[in-house]
Amino acid sequence: MVRVLGRANSINVQKVMWCAAEIGVDVERVDIGMKFGGNDTAEYLAKNPNGLIPTLEDGDFTVWESHTIVRYLAEKYGNGAWNPGSAEGRAQASQWMDWYLSRIHPPMTVIFWNVVRHPPEKRDTAAAAKAMDEVAKAWSILNNQLEGREFVLGDQPSLADIPVGCAVYRWSSMDIERPSLPNLEAWYARLSSRPAYAANVMLPIT
Repeated sequence: MVRVLGRANSINVQKVMWCAAEIGVDVERVDIGMKFGGNDTAEYLAKNPNGLIPTLEDGDFTVWESHTIVRYLAEKYGNGAWNPGSAEGRAQASQWMDWYLSRIHPPMTVIFWNVVRHPPEKRDTAAAAKAMDEVAKAWSILNNQLEGREFVLGDQPSLADIPVGCAVYRWSSMDIERPSLPNLEAWYARLSSRPAYAANVMLPIT
C-alpha cells in the first residue's frame, strides 16, 4: 500500500496525488499538517526530519520532497506514461520542475498568503505587488514555451506539467488581476478537463 502523509489543500500534496491518480497508483492519503497537526511528533519526524509534508510510504520505503516523490512514482509505476523515455526528455521535465521552485513558487507563496491566508490587517500590499510583477514575468516564460504545444513538453502531459499545473490553478482562481496569457489559459483549460486534475488539484483554496 502506498500512503501519502499530508493534508489535501497543500499544493505539494496535490502534486503527488494528481500524479498518482494519472498513472493509476492506489494511494491512501492521511491528513497531516496545519489544523490536523501530527507533523511535529517523534513518529513523523523519524520519517521526515523536516516536519513538512508530504511524506510518501511505499511498503518499507519512505521518501519526502514532493518533486522527488512525483519522479519516484512516475519511474516505478508510470509504465512510460508521464515520465519521458529519454535522458534528454527527463532532463527537460526536471528543468521545468526546478524552474517552478526557483521562479514560480516564491512569489506565488507571497501572493497566496497576502490574498488568501492573511487577514486584511496583516497583508503586505507592497510585497504582494512586487511578487505579482515577478510571477507575471515567469508565467510569460511558460506562456511562450506553450506556443504550439498542448502541454509543457509537447503533445502529451509529463512530469513537467505537474508543479506548474498545480500552481496555475491557484493563479487562475485567486482574486487578483492577471495579464492576458492565451497559451497559458488554453493549457489550464486542458488540464481542467482531466478528471485526475479536477479531483486532486481543483479544491477550495484555503
